[in-house]
Formats: sequence, C-alpha cells, structure tokens
Amino acid sequence: MGTKEMRAAYADTLVELAATNPDIVVLEADLMRATGTGVFQKAHPDRLFNAGVAEANMVGIASGLSATGKIPFASTFACFASRRVFDQFFLSANYARLNVKLVGTDPGVTAAYNGGTHMPFEDLGLMRTIPGLTIIEPSDPVSCAAFTRLAAETYGCFYLRLPRKAAPCLYAAEEKFRIGKAKTLRKGKDLCFVALGSLMVGSALAAAETLAAEGIQASVLDVLSLKPLDAEAVLGEAESTGRIISAENHQIAGGLGSAVAEILAESGIRCKFKRVGIRDEFGQVGTQDWLAAHYGLTAADLVRTAKALS
Repeated sequence: MGTKEMRAAYADTLVELAATNPDIVVLEADLMRATGTGVFQKAHPDRLFNAGVAEANMVGIASGLSATGKIPFASTFACFASRRVFDQFFLSANYARLNVKLVGTDPGVTAAYNGGTHMPFEDLGLMRTIPGLTIIEPSDPVSCAAFTRLAAETYGCFYLRLPRKAAPCLYAAEEKFRIGKAKTLRKGKDLCFVALGSLMVGSALAAAETLAAEGIQASVLDVLSLKPLDAEAVLGEAESTGRIISAENHQIAGGLGSAVAEILAESGIRCKFKRVGIRDEFGQVGTQDWLAAHYGLTAADLVRTAKALS
C-alpha cells in the first residue's frame, strides 16, 4: 500500500488540522527540517515557535500556551524529549493537568548515525512513570496521522514516539484507531508477537511469515498505545496461544516488555513469555539495519526466540 515518511504524516496532519482549528500551534527546538514541520511554518507562519536549542524552555512555553487554551505540539529528538526535559514535562505540563503533546523523534536504533548520545533506549521507561500520560508509538504513516488527530482532539498530555524516515503503510486510509486499543495484523494459534512501533511490527510480520513456512502460526499484535495498554488484547492472545513475545525498539526494562510482564503476572494466566529488546546497553553509531542486528531486533531474532519458546 506504499510508503511515506512518518514525519511527513505527522506534519501534514498538523497542517490539515490547523486549517480548521486556530488553537493548534507547533513548537520546535531548531529541528524543523528534521521533524518536517517546515510545511507547517509555511502554511501557518504565526503559529510555529522555534525555541532554539533549549528544549526545556520549549516545554515550558508549550505549557504556558496550553494554559491559555492553545493545543501545542512540541517536537524534538526523543533523547531530548525524555531525558533532557523530563522534569519540565512532568511538572509544568502533566502535574498541572495541561494539554501538551510532546513528540520524540528518532527513538531507539532509528537514531542511527546520531549515535549513542542521541539514541534513547529508555524514554518509554521514563514516560510510563508519569501519572495519566498517554503514550503512543504508531506503526505506519496511517496510524501516525490518525493518532496525531486523536491527540489534538483529546484533552491531556501525550508522548508521541515517532521515527522520522519512511515506513510502509500497514493500514488502509480509512482504518479507525482508538487510544488504548491494539490492532491484530495477523492471527495465529501457536504464539503471539506483541510489537510496538514500525521497526518491531515490521520485524514481527516478517518473522511470522518465516515461521508459517515451517508450520508455526504466529499472531502479530500491533500495540500502538503503550499507555494505556490494551490488556484485554494481550491476555486474549495469552489465553489462546499460551506463548507471548514482546518486541520493542527500547530497553526491555521499563517499556513494553515490562508492561506486558506486569499484565501477565497479575492475570494468573499460565503463559510462556519472552522479551525482545535492548538488553542493558547504550547506543552507538551505525546504520539502522546494522544496529537492529547488533541489538537483536530483527525478524531472524524473533524467529529464534519463538522457536526457543515452543
């Protein structure tokens, strides 16, 4: 169904929304080209504010704009959107019960040549601890556009985790999405990959194809919303398959793997479980493909994990 840059899906949707909603504003930390929001600046030059390389200040400005009734989308690299501005986002936006949409781009190994300093493997773990925060990681350009719209329409603070580069469209343009609801992309009876984000959903789908050729039928559950997480969907797969593998472009501690483990442990359902993700390591420089292989995030890694779990 084609591909599109995730940043284009995000920025184009904001331009569309702002055409009919004068309250939508965009904030940047001198990364308009990287984020793709130059199109918003051209369409609405008086509603994009560049705070410069001052991410904490950007979040403070976004919080102030929200307090006046605006709907601010503030974006920067995910390493800065999480580690650098955590306290400002926690207090000025979330604790104050405001309506700030924070967008973190280039998460995990998608940071590639920006290297370990810019490669957040821990942002989801940080953000999950903030009370009431909604955390979304779309898996394709269609879901990216849809959740950008939902974030604009839903009062409260959001953290949107987005790779910038092109991704294949997994959903039809008319697909409907809901916050807190996962999507089943493939149904199987032997195990389920519970995957988050375009990289890992893609790896899970490819792994399911490989396993099918060997007679192993795997489900692929696209999480989409990490917080709230669709516990009903996860537990349904645990009951029907008896084997769950979480897959995330993030540390296995604190992110999706931890969230799924918590749900399974508290449910009492007998289920085998493995986590696929970064295992207590820092990032480094490399191509995305090399990094995915190095950290064990590829389809082949998921296939090996699935076979070991059988």
